[in-house]
Amino acid sequence: MKLILTADVDNLGVAGDIVEVKDGYGRNLLLPRGLAIVATRGAEKQIEGIKRAQEARAIRDLDHAKEVKAQLEALEGVSIAVRTSEKGKIFGSVSADDLAAAVKNAGGPSLDKRNIELKKNLVQALGSYSANVKLHDTVAATVNFEVVSA
Repeated sequence: MKLILTADVDNLGVAGDIVEVKDGYGRNLLLPRGLAIVATRGAEKQIEGIKRAQEARAIRDLDHAKEVKAQLEALEGVSIAVRTSEKGKIFGSVSADDLAAAVKNAGGPSLDKRNIELKKNLVQALGSYSANVKLHDTVAATVNFEVVSA
């Protein structure tokens, strides 16, 4: 089955790619979730226009990503308040969503939680930590944050 991807799909391609997949995969996963459309001549012409617009945005986004990186790395005072036990061990976990909100509260830019690379079981106690934020294909920033007791 020949499909045109409308969103990035891991191990398959990026939005705008024309891919050949097995019928069941396309019919049962990609099409119902809106990740692809059936490839027709009209759709291929439409995708070419979308690809050109994405490329123009990507060039603009690279400069913007560098600006955001400079803002993030200069940002100080990012703290996440969590409930803790008497010994300093935290209840629950610190998620990428919590970190994105803390950066916003500290006066930083808005971040998409899906771009924050926070390793599982990294934050288990109070203290200072750092996380990587993928801003663009070639630009990544490091955000330093502190976990404090609420």
